[in-house]
Amino acid sequence: MAANSGIVCYLTCEKNSSKSDTSSAKKWARLALVLALTGSLIVSLLMLSGCTGRDIQGQIVVSGSTTLLPIAETAAQEFEAAYPHYIVLVSGMGTSAGIEAVGVTGTADIGTASRDLRGRETEMDLIEIPVAYDGIAVIVHPDNPIDNLSLSQLRDVFAGNITNWQELGGNDLDIVLVNRDEASGTRSSFASAVMDGESFEVNSVVLPGTGQVREVVARAPEAIGYISVGFVEPRHVETHVKAVSLDGVEPTDENIISGVYPVARALHFLTKGVPEGSPLEYIEFVLSETVQQGAVRDAGFLPITEDEHVEFRRMLSEGGGN
Repeated sequence: MAANSGIVCYLTCEKNSSKSDTSSAKKWARLALVLALTGSLIVSLLMLSGCTGRDIQGQIVVSGSTTLLPIAETAAQEFEAAYPHYIVLVSGMGTSAGIEAVGVTGTADIGTASRDLRGRETEMDLIEIPVAYDGIAVIVHPDNPIDNLSLSQLRDVFAGNITNWQELGGNDLDIVLVNRDEASGTRSSFASAVMDGESFEVNSVVLPGTGQVREVVARAPEAIGYISVGFVEPRHVETHVKAVSLDGVEPTDENIISGVYPVARALHFLTKGVPEGSPLEYIEFVLSETVQQGAVRDAGFLPITEDEHVEFRRMLSEGGGN
């Protein structure tokens, strides 16, 4: 397979030699990500160097939460522009898959997580590095007259105890639950903050990504779901959803930072042991003022606090990081 990949790379580079380096880089970065996740790191590096014309000295594989994709992808593009000898390959397979990739299989240098570690994950020698803050918004169709739910009402809805919007003062429509899959960090965070040990109703639409949840709710007047606050009104999207208040508290920046909004969380990068080398360089770049006030805020998330910057530096100092 490696030999065939090399032939394809050669022919494609010859055929498209007049195209921009950027176009080729993106195309081959996607293919290299597949190879990286199956262990073919050397072949992918050769392909990237040959097809982009760049002097590639290494790659950084980042994998995990779909919530963190906008930050990780934008930061990767900016990092590559500043450090063209690196390729950063980013994928969103879900928090659990990202933890497995960095903690067990070693197919990722950095995992991304939208929930805390749990169970055996806490025994993987993983370092949790906060990179942003987020609230989880409960969303309904814009035509839904419901503007506020109590946490107990929300719990009853997702547990299947309340099944019609009329029971909440809304229209006479059966409620359609739109949930995330079990690998989702957003689902885990929502369950911890809202469900209080109750099980989710099994008769739900279960989807793998934030964007899919938003799209279904935007098109279905009877639907309810939950997504990152940063995805409620993303750029360049024509459909709309409405975020409801919880216990009378809106999911605003101020309410999330203060902790008044009840469904908030930290978003983390994860490394196997204290980060060093090129993964550390990328993490430091993401924590820089440029990315925190740029990509993080542009994606609708909130920057980490100064105390967390200090804690990160302390961890590097005590752990022997570079």
